[in-house]
Amino acid sequence: MDAVIEETRQILREYRLCDYCLGRMFASKLRLVSHKNLGEKIRKTIKQNKPKSCYLCKNLMPELDVFLNKILDISKEYEFSTFLIGAILQPSILDRDDIVRSKFKLRGIAGIKSDVTREMGKQFGKKTRTKVDYQNPDIVFTIDFKKDQCDIKPKALILQGRYTKETRGIPQKQESCNRCEGKGCFACDFHGISEFNSVEGHIAKFLFEKFGAQQAKITWIGSEDESSLVLGNGRPFFVKMINPHKRKVKLPKKIKLGSISILNLRVISKVPTDQIKFKTDVLLEVTTEKDLAPGALDVLESLKDMPISISENLPWKNKKRIHNIKIKKMDTRSFTVFLTLDGGIPLKRLVTGTNVEPNISMLLENQCKCATFDFHKIVSAN
Repeated sequence: MDAVIEETRQILREYRLCDYCLGRMFASKLRLVSHKNLGEKIRKTIKQNKPKSCYLCKNLMPELDVFLNKILDISKEYEFSTFLIGAILQPSILDRDDIVRSKFKLRGIAGIKSDVTREMGKQFGKKTRTKVDYQNPDIVFTIDFKKDQCDIKPKALILQGRYTKETRGIPQKQESCNRCEGKGCFACDFHGISEFNSVEGHIAKFLFEKFGAQQAKITWIGSEDESSLVLGNGRPFFVKMINPHKRKVKLPKKIKLGSISILNLRVISKVPTDQIKFKTDVLLEVTTEKDLAPGALDVLESLKDMPISISENLPWKNKKRIHNIKIKKMDTRSFTVFLTLDGGIPLKRLVTGTNVEPNISMLLENQCKCATFDFHKIVSAN
């Protein structure tokens, strides 16, 4: 301690420092946590009064309560259990800190920026009964001391679920706001979408109301037409909620939104990065250009376990399989096909034959059209 006292006398002969900045210079050497308490103890030992202004921080450290109250105020609308605080300081403060540490060869001590965020985090954690998390915080505060501003950024919330659609005429995806093209503006209340007349719109509206989220970015596992139904266990989807205000919302196993139902919606840690493979049970209604001869549909049985090549005018082909097939003739120019097949096979093109081989039109030697297709079951094949 005697060596610290002597170093302190040398520093204070040239620079007036507050208790926070003074204590920080020697806290690591003395293995003490509270910089302020250490500064007060050293100052009391050398019998020096507190300065009116700190050369180094210009009284920023003693007046942190002003900014603490600001982040306490803006955080009231958010649910969180962990946080992180960042700071933007005036370059002149950082320069003066470097000058003092370099001049007196004070190595291995925390810089003033670290001390600001450390002290703010300690006080904010006590006030809110939350913890600092440097790796994956629920919410991040950035305090710009240059501009006297505080910014808040909640971590995105990721959910996984399934949906069913029991009425035709509802598209899967929602068109973006025509003013901002999905970026978010005053016209769409920063949601990126201004209407809610699709599966995406119904889901997003529910999430906006429940979680107070600003935007909902949905990742679909497969797609369907506006005229298609999604039945059975539903289609899987993932959703990334931007700027959620709430994080702990109790969700029922089934959420009824008119003819759309959300099933088993739950929070997960992240959206899978690997491609998700899935199998689908789907019922197709098919019409033909020419009359069907007796027994003509039997040839379609050959589609079972046959590799299906899907080409998009590219040198490579994406091969998938049909695992099961059941055919029922309706009349001379229509029939239904119930398929269990790999996800990703374009169903209308499987019927018409556009860039898909083999296809139903080719096997029947009769140009076919898919009137409707409905999904009865979707299961993961990973």
